[in-house]
Amino acid sequence: GVDDPAVAAAVRAYVKLMRAQRSVVARLEPALAACALTLTQLGVLEAVLHLGPLTHGELGRKLLTSQGNLADVVNKLEKRGLVCRVRAAQDRRQVRVELSDAGRVLIAQVFPRHAADIAAAMAGLDAAELAVLEGLLRKLGREAGVASVVAAH
Repeated sequence: GVDDPAVAAAVRAYVKLMRAQRSVVARLEPALAACALTLTQLGVLEAVLHLGPLTHGELGRKLLTSQGNLADVVNKLEKRGLVCRVRAAQDRRQVRVELSDAGRVLIAQVFPRHAADIAAAMAGLDAAELAVLEGLLRKLGREAGVASVVAAH
């Protein structure tokens, strides 16, 4: 057991956060699997759709995934003809991931359904609760990020 009440409360909240995340993901994955997509692959397609062409580094920061995993994900999407890698004209070392026409069509079909599935998974919370949750998660992400930077030094 943990003797410190603050530590025990943090562990309980963490376990609930992880269980909730797994429950939501379990509701989302089957529809994506039917399209032969993983959550990370969908994340790449969605990020490039909404933000435009992105480098691997930009995608990694946006999706919170490792460069190794991201390279594998982009390779698989590229093999399916959903994205392409394009070298920047001004700096040939810089490579951006762009949607292909097929990728644009697929994400346009899949994303609205995915967004509706997210809403259905979150339907147990009303608008006010969702706003509070969003604020708390933003704060947690910021504070945890600061703590990890401090711990690294």
